[in-house]
Amino acid sequence: MLMFRSLVVRVLRRALVVAAYCACALGPLAVTARAQGVPVPTPRAATLDPVAVTASRNPQAIAELLADLTVIDTDEILRSGAQSLTELLQRQPGVEITSNGGPGATSGAFLRGANRGQTLVLIDGLRVGSSSVGATSLEAIPLDQIERIEILRGPASSLYGADAIGGVIQVFTKQAQGAAFVPNAAAGYGTYDTRNASAGLRGALGPLRFSVTAGGKRSRGFDAIVNPQNFSANGDRDGYASENAGLNAVLPWAKGQELAVQYFRNRLNNQYDGGPGFDDRTITTLEAWSVASRNALGEHWASVLTAGEGSDDSVSQTGYGDYPYATTQRQFTWQNDFTLPKGALSLIFERREEHLATDEAFAVTDRNTNSATGVYRLRYESIALQANLRHDQSNQYGGKTTGGVALGYTASPAWRLTAGYSTGFKAPSFNDLYFPFFSNPDLQPETARNTEVAAYWTAAAGEARWEARAIGYYNQVDDLIVFACDAAFNCRPDNVERATLKGVTLGVDLTWRDTRVKASLDVQDPMNDTTGALLPRRARQHGAAQVLQQLGPVQVGAEFVASSLRYDDAANLVKMGGYGIVNLTLDWPFARGWSLLVRGNNVFDKNYQLAADYSTGGATVFAGLRWQP
Repeated sequence: MLMFRSLVVRVLRRALVVAAYCACALGPLAVTARAQGVPVPTPRAATLDPVAVTASRNPQAIAELLADLTVIDTDEILRSGAQSLTELLQRQPGVEITSNGGPGATSGAFLRGANRGQTLVLIDGLRVGSSSVGATSLEAIPLDQIERIEILRGPASSLYGADAIGGVIQVFTKQAQGAAFVPNAAAGYGTYDTRNASAGLRGALGPLRFSVTAGGKRSRGFDAIVNPQNFSANGDRDGYASENAGLNAVLPWAKGQELAVQYFRNRLNNQYDGGPGFDDRTITTLEAWSVASRNALGEHWASVLTAGEGSDDSVSQTGYGDYPYATTQRQFTWQNDFTLPKGALSLIFERREEHLATDEAFAVTDRNTNSATGVYRLRYESIALQANLRHDQSNQYGGKTTGGVALGYTASPAWRLTAGYSTGFKAPSFNDLYFPFFSNPDLQPETARNTEVAAYWTAAAGEARWEARAIGYYNQVDDLIVFACDAAFNCRPDNVERATLKGVTLGVDLTWRDTRVKASLDVQDPMNDTTGALLPRRARQHGAAQVLQQLGPVQVGAEFVASSLRYDDAANLVKMGGYGIVNLTLDWPFARGWSLLVRGNNVFDKNYQLAADYSTGGATVFAGLRWQP
């Protein structure tokens, strides 16, 4: 209770600061901001179809998307029983994960075979990542705060700028909605003395709608490194603890005009093996806030101006000392959406100010990027078109222009075909550019050119409904940044290699009475063209299947996740065997407002690894109670 009380006090205090900033700094403008892609209502006719925003930075019916996108909604998150974001991502099409131990350990996602840092991660449209490493700490984004996830596969720099070579994973925190006060709470316990608890409240005070959530999780964990010959092995338990809080508030102050405030914070304390004799740990605090004004400036013009900040404050405590790295990214966005006589046009202007604070003697610790983006969408009878064009101007790496075009054709009520071409780039990290004695300030961004085609089929017969899809892609990545040493042990990164990411994603969904089946298979070839080797920790085949069966009020589920062999190193000398694991779930609403969830992971205790020498914990079980009247 003390933990939740301190969290609530902290989040309310920060919310007051943000609200004051909104009123004093942005109020006179009468226009404020929208986070990139935040799913907010615009002054247009609403649709009853499910919508997604990441593929065009505007709400679109999912059935009309021209991009390869997956939506994980609230119901799927709750019923999955997953204990971490990476665990939830592991069963999604086109996604592979890596993890150096348990749920709190350093983790990453590979989209369509791209590197961890080539996947852009957004929280409510904000970048919340490390400028030193060049990636986002997925392990520090708790499911307690997540309402919805959208996964956009393929280069998306023409929409979001740097780092979106493999795609975009956008996390939406719990949003303000409804007029009635609706509380909720959850608690659970599982293997390795894993405990979690969360509580939240949604409602309205007059015209003000709000949502507030707080939660925490602790686990004794297990020994992260299972190979005693590894020089980092320690032979102890590597547990973790995290505390999170979130707030979302929306105030309509006139017809077609509203102010919004969003805040998110999570602190993760994770133990890891850094060598014998010391309990190494990394304390990572992710934080994001934004204030926005959403305004209908005319019948055909919606404007959203956003100011926000994302931060990643990481401190590694080791036997050799403490190593702090704190990234702050201030972000300003002005998005203008116009309804045209033919189609719709969005013009987006952005500024991002990155700052890195560290004890290391980096030559440069700041980077500023200004950008302008145009997105045009058109639907005419059976034809659909989307064209994106963006220019990023950085004071560090100069200017980069990216673009994308996608076409769709509805051949019949059952068949839909799409084709697209897009470009992307990945900016060098501050470690690559300025880490003392092991960097190269002349590095250029990695670049990508992607071509893809897709076919979608839907059919219904009696009580059965089928959905199937096949997406083929060919993504060439140039100027790969590779760290290498010469014979005199002079080490630095260089733009020296090239990779080709090509493959096919197949998927099928079947709904029949009280049964639902979902399955996907990725057949890919993520190769380093320079060496002819498979990219580290990526497989040529991976897939997942899920069966959900409703038995009266009880829903039971079985999942199968599989991967072929992978290599842990760039030279393909350290092999990690293929694996197939089975997970089971049960969701039982046993009383009004109450439900019991049980999840068993890797129930056959398969011994497999996502990173060489690191354990995945074996068979585990977790049970939890949820309450929402």
